[in-house]
Amino acid sequence: MSPSAPLIVTALLGRQDQAWFNALRRAHYPPERNMVDAHLTLFHQLPPSAADELKHRLSQETRGVRAPRAKVTGLMSLGGGVAYRIEAPELVAIREGLVEAFAGLLTAQDAGRWRPHVTIQNKVRPVLAKAVLTALARDFMGREVEIAGLASWWYRNGPWEAHSRHMFA
Repeated sequence: MSPSAPLIVTALLGRQDQAWFNALRRAHYPPERNMVDAHLTLFHQLPPSAADELKHRLSQETRGVRAPRAKVTGLMSLGGGVAYRIEAPELVAIREGLVEAFAGLLTAQDAGRWRPHVTIQNKVRPVLAKAVLTALARDFMGREVEIAGLASWWYRNGPWEAHSRHMFA
C-alpha cells in the first residue's frame, strides 16, 4: 500500500475491449511514455486520505448492479494526442454521485465537466496527432464497449499500483 500517493479511479473495460484499446495504444502512444494499459478515467487525483471511503463507495456502486451500457461514439483531438469518445449515461450518473460524495476533496479537473474517453495517443507533436486522428477517422465505426467494473489505483509517477477492484454483476 502507498498511503502518500494520490488515487486514480477508472472504469474497468471488458477483456475484448481492453485488448482492442491496448493494441491501439501500443500502435500510437510513445513507447517510453506508455506505462499503463488503456483506461477510462473517472477521477485523476483523490487524496490518499479518501482510500477507505473510496473503496466502500466503489463497492456500493457495483455490488449487485448491472454493468452500465457504453459505446464509442467518435474520436477526440487532445491537441498532442487522440482519444476515443465514450458515451455512457449510467456511468456518468455513478460519477456524479461520487463527485457529490467527495466534493471537498476534488481537484478542479475532477470537479469540472467530465468528458469520458480512452486515450490511445498523447504527448506527441500536434502534426502527428492530427495525422493519426485523420487516419482513424477514415475507418471509424461506433461500437458497444463493455464496462466490467470500477477500480482505484495508487499513482506514483509510473505504473499504477492496484488499490481496489469492484466488478459489476
